[in-house]
Amino acid sequence: MTDSLPIALSAPLSPAQQTALVNLVRRAARTEILPRFRASTRIAAMAKTGPRDLVTEADHAAEAMIARGLQRLFPHALIVGEEAVAARSELRDEVGEAELAIIIDPVDGTWNFVHGLPLFGVIIAVTRFGRPVLGLLYDPIADDWLIADETAPARLVAANGTGRAATTAVGGALGDLHGYVHASLMDQPRQEALYPRLAALAQATALRCSCHEYRLLAQGAADFVLSDRLNPWDHAAGVLICQRAGGVARMLDGQDYGTARETGVLLCAGSEATWTALRDHFADLA
Repeated sequence: MTDSLPIALSAPLSPAQQTALVNLVRRAARTEILPRFRASTRIAAMAKTGPRDLVTEADHAAEAMIARGLQRLFPHALIVGEEAVAARSELRDEVGEAELAIIIDPVDGTWNFVHGLPLFGVIIAVTRFGRPVLGLLYDPIADDWLIADETAPARLVAANGTGRAATTAVGGALGDLHGYVHASLMDQPRQEALYPRLAALAQATALRCSCHEYRLLAQGAADFVLSDRLNPWDHAAGVLICQRAGGVARMLDGQDYGTARETGVLLCAGSEATWTALRDHFADLA
């Protein structure tokens, strides 16, 4: 018996492959992430691009474990982790050229993790030439996950294996919409264009965790996610899961999302009507 599962490049990952992927992520969370959460009064953290962009031992250890397991399961895939890209930036460009790539965000929401807030997750995206074909949004605290591939609807799966469909919200009038906007990550000119428009919405905030923002969007608890920080480990899985839950995910200029995009504004919304209303509302951000 071999450790590797065959890869059918003409179709999404098989059910057996998806199960192996989920089990690997769950083991990494139990082994490398949860034992370090609130393990001491202060978690050693280092700043990467700035004081709010943190990395910890949990990020590095979980990414290493997941990457090793993925390389055994999918020996022909390009395995790209957020922390690996931080060390070697050219890896990001290789994703769009790879027939099969698997992107890892080992601890999404590291700021929350460091400060003892149980709002973090693991994100896995499988892409083909930069196009997401499978997404996984895993919550280590609840031990449940949202998963979708390009042929099946998004579903929320509990630790015992029971699942239910995830469905985005229909939306409503602009003043009734609430969602997540990564305003603090935008440059000043875009912030100045953005902030006056937020008052027209019911609520616009951020969780410091794309994993949970996209989980809530896919389950109809939020109406949209808006971001111009296009790191594929933050968005590729969420884009697909949003779409497979009934939502719409496109760049604000109307183009499809792909991992090669490094500039522009990504808008994911619960319905076409919501996406269009928000596109018009935020048009000058594109």
